[in-house]
Amino acid sequence: MPPEKPHWAQLLREVVTSGLCTGCAGCVIACPHDVLKYDDTNGVYRPWKVEADGGPEDCTHGAKGCTMCTRACPRFRTWESEIDTHLFGRERTEDEVAGVALDIVLARATDPAVNTAGQDGGLVSALLVWALEHQLIDAALVSALEGDGTSWRAVPAVARTRDEVLAAAGSRYTYSANTLAYPQAIEAGAEKLALVGMSCQASVPAVMSARKAGKVARRLALSIGLLCSKTFDDAIFPDLFEARYDLRREDIVKINIKGVFQIWTRDGGYHEVPLKEGHAWTRQGCLNCPDFAAEHADIATGGIGAFSDWTLAIVRTDGGRQVMDGALADGVIETRPADEDPGAIALLRRLARVSRRRWPETAAAGPGRIPVTAAPGPVAPG
Repeated sequence: MPPEKPHWAQLLREVVTSGLCTGCAGCVIACPHDVLKYDDTNGVYRPWKVEADGGPEDCTHGAKGCTMCTRACPRFRTWESEIDTHLFGRERTEDEVAGVALDIVLARATDPAVNTAGQDGGLVSALLVWALEHQLIDAALVSALEGDGTSWRAVPAVARTRDEVLAAAGSRYTYSANTLAYPQAIEAGAEKLALVGMSCQASVPAVMSARKAGKVARRLALSIGLLCSKTFDDAIFPDLFEARYDLRREDIVKINIKGVFQIWTRDGGYHEVPLKEGHAWTRQGCLNCPDFAAEHADIATGGIGAFSDWTLAIVRTDGGRQVMDGALADGVIETRPADEDPGAIALLRRLARVSRRRWPETAAAGPGRIPVTAAPGPVAPG
């Protein structure tokens, strides 16, 4: 009996409509036949297939042997063990609740302009600028704010220069499938790309590489993941911030989350909104996502510590270490030991553990069902 070649029909049933789909859009950019599209309206954030070539629930290209969409999906079947083994040469141990790590540090940009423009010390922006200037990458797939920024709608964007990186700096807590900027980057001639995105998106380059998903996999040269418990639907702006707190989106200049929504406004005001009030606007794609810690990024980053101008950085791969070490050697970033903020390490582990419990028992073997036998090699904080 010939081996199974799973394609869109299986992906639709097992991931897209089962509650496992995070909306990362990896399948959309991997599809070589342009039959997969993306819906980010009314809180959907899911791929869908055109009527042609097999209809919305099947795919004639898949029936002929094309498996690119399932190769690109970081939630399809035994994705965690496949990516772990590909990146690290082994599966993680039970103690590695936040994933495998080479180094864990606190870091920030040394350039005041980058530090100020970025979030929690501007580390991600500094790394992208350094990688661009050293030609490790030609462009970065990031998120930006639509139009003049007053809508606070996050959209995929391409950054090719320092100025474009800084223009896209800062955090958005609504969702942008940054992978969708891939065609724009390639059309402009980029061949080596960095992907900056939420934990779910940060797994896309690794799973594509593990499953040999062609040119797209080879072009995604650097993955920087953002620690993420959840993201919110755009409706949170009119329905919560404005309706209950009279905070209009066009008056907001910055948002952060530190146990509460921290909101700065154009008139110099600062406001806090209880985080629990935002739960009703949680994206559906986040409800079963088990990955808080961007466990398959080259570098995972997040401002979860006691120091608001430093980012916790988890270096997971040799490629990630090359970028961090290079930026540090050139004085672009500065670091300090992560154990100077033990609360950040404890919070990392706690939030990672909580997220891993979300993975349904009915799904394929994955988070929450990891081996308990110790294995050699670097371990996550603890």
